[in-house]
Amino acid sequence: MSCRHTDHKALIAPLRAAMYDFDESGVRRALDTAFAPDALMRMCHPFGDLTGPHALYDSCYAALFDAVPDLERRDYIVMSGPDEFGNDWVGAGGYYTGTFAGPWLDIPPTGRQMHMRFAEFFRIVGGRAVEMQAIWDIPELMMQAGAWPMAPSLGREWHVPGPSTQDGLVPGPRDEARSDASCRHIVDMLEHMKRHPSQGGPEVMEMDRFWHPRMSWYGPSGIGTGRGIAGFRNWHQIPFLSGMPDRGQYLDEITYHFFGDGDYAAVTGWPNMIQTVTDDGWLGIAPAGKRIEMRSLDFWRIENGLIRENWVLVDLLHAYHQLGVDVFRRLREFNKARVPGRVPFPVGAP
Repeated sequence: MSCRHTDHKALIAPLRAAMYDFDESGVRRALDTAFAPDALMRMCHPFGDLTGPHALYDSCYAALFDAVPDLERRDYIVMSGPDEFGNDWVGAGGYYTGTFAGPWLDIPPTGRQMHMRFAEFFRIVGGRAVEMQAIWDIPELMMQAGAWPMAPSLGREWHVPGPSTQDGLVPGPRDEARSDASCRHIVDMLEHMKRHPSQGGPEVMEMDRFWHPRMSWYGPSGIGTGRGIAGFRNWHQIPFLSGMPDRGQYLDEITYHFFGDGDYAAVTGWPNMIQTVTDDGWLGIAPAGKRIEMRSLDFWRIENGLIRENWVLVDLLHAYHQLGVDVFRRLREFNKARVPGRVPFPVGAP
């Protein structure tokens, strides 16, 4: 037995396979098959919005493949479902890997294996993807290259794992009741989270009601991972709210797309947060009193009625850009004494 959501996951399966054994002709064919010719490609900073699969390859993948000649895509979450507006989505989370042999976005190569996390969401209409919203964790690659030009992370920086249950490639057909329950749990949790600090202290979030005591919050590079509720609050939430205490007050200006699939739930939005950097500032950036948009693409895994794992990617480079900080210029300044150029590939002994 199949369903349309299973069919939608099958639509992007050849694209995922082509990017696993990455070569230009195969990936271009798979992109043309999966996407409508005029699909809206909403990519993270510095790429921006693009139109159609050819622009996506030429502007994003071509240079990455040149820098990583054995580029390989690995997905550990693939899920699908309808949002509250009746749109159908597929969400894919994982990482790109391979040998970092050439410079990319002015990040100097290492000659060693790299990993760059991604969250990519596809809106499906009539059997084709008509929109993609994607964040690549580019700062993660800066760190691996020893080229990070910004403030140190508060959380743990590491190679973020896939689901501990190894079941993130959610099979079909979609279990509607179970999927909807997972989604409702997340929406309810976020409604409680937004009560703090405007409606009271941390107790108003009722975090024990929603989160497993051994939860892992896998934040983007530049923030890092927090373990347990205390780790989440210490290394992400408290600094975040201290710098942007008006979080959650501009709901009429943003759109969320929530959907669930089995024990997994996801959200995408472009943007899905708006707040003002004030008070203590954020990420080492002085408080400019400037309101910024933020893009956050999330996956959650529910275990025995509680959130056990949460994969979060935020387009931090876009946030820095809005605050007048050119991360790539700082990257070049910090690394101008390094010898430019490529590492011979393959590296070392045959």
